[in-house]
Amino acid sequence: MNTTISISKETRDKIKEFGSKAQSYDEIVLNLYKSAKERQLQDILFSEENTSEVKDALERAKKKWRV
Repeated sequence: MNTTISISKETRDKIKEFGSKAQSYDEIVLNLYKSAKERQLQDILFSEENTSEVKDALERAKKKWRV
């Protein structure tokens, strides 16, 4: 089942830059979506928020488990 969305010609032309002549807009948008999801995952995985240095984490583990 398909649906129609309204976008400007400028936006359509920008989207077209990401595909080839053989690709439909649906394929191009789906590839852009997949790329955005991968980037989102990379941002989460490589975020330094709430991280510790390895040596600090080892010290906390040694104290916690009295190793």
